[in-house]
Amino acid sequence: MPNDASFRRWWLAWTLIASCVTGCAKAETGFLEIDGSKLFYETAGAGPAMVFIHDGHMHSASWDAQWEYFSKTHRLIRYDRKGYGRSTPAAAHYSNVEDLHALLTQLRVTNAVFVGCSAGGRLAIDFALEHPALMRRLVLVGAVVSGLDFSEHFHRRVREGFRPLREKRDVGAAITNWMNDPWLIAPTNHAARKQFRDIMTASPHNMTRTSQYSRSPSRPAIGRLVEVRVPTLIIVGESDIPDVHAHCGAIQAGVATAQRIVVSGASHFVHLERPVEFNRLVVRFVGGEGARRAGEVAEEHFKSEVEHNGN
Repeated sequence: MPNDASFRRWWLAWTLIASCVTGCAKAETGFLEIDGSKLFYETAGAGPAMVFIHDGHMHSASWDAQWEYFSKTHRLIRYDRKGYGRSTPAAAHYSNVEDLHALLTQLRVTNAVFVGCSAGGRLAIDFALEHPALMRRLVLVGAVVSGLDFSEHFHRRVREGFRPLREKRDVGAAITNWMNDPWLIAPTNHAARKQFRDIMTASPHNMTRTSQYSRSPSRPAIGRLVEVRVPTLIIVGESDIPDVHAHCGAIQAGVATAQRIVVSGASHFVHLERPVEFNRLVVRFVGGEGARRAGEVAEEHFKSEVEHNGN
């Protein structure tokens, strides 16, 4: 990875060039009708595509800290899975993988960087296995992988988190339980905890949705990770629950191109808890040839100016 000086240099150059070439594309929202339901989606920016896939608690609003930042250089897509946010609940059996594929087909996305958190990371891995040609790079945030079990400790924690909802239908108390869960958000990250509460309070049905119509992959990803061949970045908070660290370790071991970074001072939602650091890690990872080319163009421009001015 580049040092601080080179990072600032090529990121500023990349932003400048992208702004000159693409201009300021306005954000657009819409709904995709599929299997009797409506998927809400949002797009912004222009350039290489990036697709953001939310976790199992929040919806697409959880990516707000990344939205404005990356829309300067990329075409961004985020959406709410069925039953979350502004999407309607499932009306028939469905596949999250095929819902995402239908959305990207509608938006004419043919190649993209995918960024998935937690269950959204699991979906991104499953998608990479079913539609590898559509994926250029993969960023996983506290991701889990289909086919790998969870510990009794993990299941007990989930039962406790949802206890007010299960016993009293008290959504607010369940939201509070999860907001205060140190495995989910580190206790010192007050802004992230407030953002989580605000998102969940605005869409309380995120807590009560059901996945009864959701179809799991016919072949779990845990035994197929070797088939994921795109460059993969795994980001996990140091205080995330041990099960998630185990899942991330299994992904790293199975995906030959994977690298893993543990972020201090964060738990499960690194993009909420440490957004500046998270964005910086991702932009370094996804920049690739485009970022290097931006730096080269900037260098050529500066040399031309020097020669023209005779300095």
